[in-house]
Order: sequence, then C-alpha cells, then structure tokens
Amino acid sequence: MVGRGVIEFCDDGPPVRNLISLAGPHAGIASIPLCGSGIWCILEDSLLKLAIYSNFIQAHLAPAGYIKIPTDIANYRKGCKFLPVLNNEVHRNSTYKKRFASLENLVLIMFEKDEILVPKQTSWFGYYPDGSFSTVLPAQKDIS
Repeated sequence: MVGRGVIEFCDDGPPVRNLISLAGPHAGIASIPLCGSGIWCILEDSLLKLAIYSNFIQAHLAPAGYIKIPTDIANYRKGCKFLPVLNNEVHRNSTYKKRFASLENLVLIMFEKDEILVPKQTSWFGYYPDGSFSTVLPAQKDIS
C-alpha cells in the first residue's frame, strides 16, 4: 500500500515500472480479522464502527486508513484519510490514475486461506457492494 502511495502521490518519486503486492488490502478491510462472532467480537465491531473514521483514530492508528465498512460508505469517504484518496474514490485525480496505469507489470497476490484480510479478495481489488456484506464483487475492469 505504501508502494502504491509512492507511485500515485509523489510528484518527484522514482520511476516505478513494476509492483508486486503480497496480500495488500487494496479495496479495504471490512472488519477486525480473526474475530468471529462471540460477544467480545460484537463489542469490538461496534466500537470500531463508532470511532474508526474519527480524526483521532485516523491520526493515531495506521490500519484505520484501510478500514472500509461497506454499510458506512458515506463516513468512509468523509473520514478515512488514506484509502479513499489512494483509490481515487473522493476527488478524482487523473494524475493518480495515470501514474498507477503507467506500471508495466502489476502482480497482486492473494492467499487462498487468508483469514486476516476481510474479504481476502481485497488483494485483487475485490470487495463487498456498497451497503452490504453480501457476495464479494470482483474488481472492475476499468480502474477509476
């Protein structure tokens, strides 16, 4: 994710021709990994949804910049400081798109038994539809 940031955000960054990503949360992470459905996980998930997009959490907890709760897209776009900018979801920036598209080779590796990334298909830009935790949608053919 940092490599993508260098490619997209840095005006005077080094030229990058190839990017290999091992299980990167490219489309976001929807929940706390390995938690399950017990009472503590339900409590953690509720607390996560209450505060994850607050300025304090976004400034002090780096993984918060990758959280994209599908049922809270408006607050994600408004409060999440890293991922919506990187994925060109808020203010469309043609320079970011051009820089990312200039890669000669992009290798995205998803681990079949990944239990950390939720959903694991985020490694390939796959994600839940806005407003739902239903079936994971594959990445769009056209990167915005």
